[in-house]
Amino acid sequence: MSSFPYWLTFNTMEKERPTYLEQRLFYRGRKFNFDVHKLVLPNGVEGNWECIRHPGGALAVPITKEGELILVKQYRFAVETRLLEFPAGTLEVDEEAAITIEREIQEETGYKANQWDYLGKFPLAPGYSDEYIYTFLAQDLEKLEQPPEQDEDEDIEVIKMTFDEFEQAILAGDIIDGKTIASFFMAKLFLNF
Repeated sequence: MSSFPYWLTFNTMEKERPTYLEQRLFYRGRKFNFDVHKLVLPNGVEGNWECIRHPGGALAVPITKEGELILVKQYRFAVETRLLEFPAGTLEVDEEAAITIEREIQEETGYKANQWDYLGKFPLAPGYSDEYIYTFLAQDLEKLEQPPEQDEDEDIEVIKMTFDEFEQAILAGDIIDGKTIASFFMAKLFLNF
């Protein structure tokens, strides 16, 4: 992977931690936590900032032997609609992203990938969350005879698209999920499309 763009993994980013003065609020949720801290930013500005604390997510860009992309269309209550996305899932406690996505692709799509490539990671919404998405390319797919059961809250339809159809769907506003769009272009760079 030496020709792959190094900047997609954010390895060169230096951390600049704020000075934490006081925790104002903390909420522990099912998948993530929320906190409000009084802090001083590296530039000296003091104030209260909110943050969603998330364990991270793993996402796969699945490509069939025929060169089609596998997507899932699922209901997302926060935006009150069904979105076209690549399969993804939240990391469990102390779980490696590769383990998470191997499980999620099977649960959500009914496919198993025999070839995996790590594409990189990126922050999903750094203005208010510490969540990173770990992106993988999943190839040499095989349909499972008996896929695992989906999570209770998942309402998923599996959809196949060509690369051209996917790009047209982005331009038409049919694909609006940011992590899916970013990961698609990471995969295109990796595959030299």
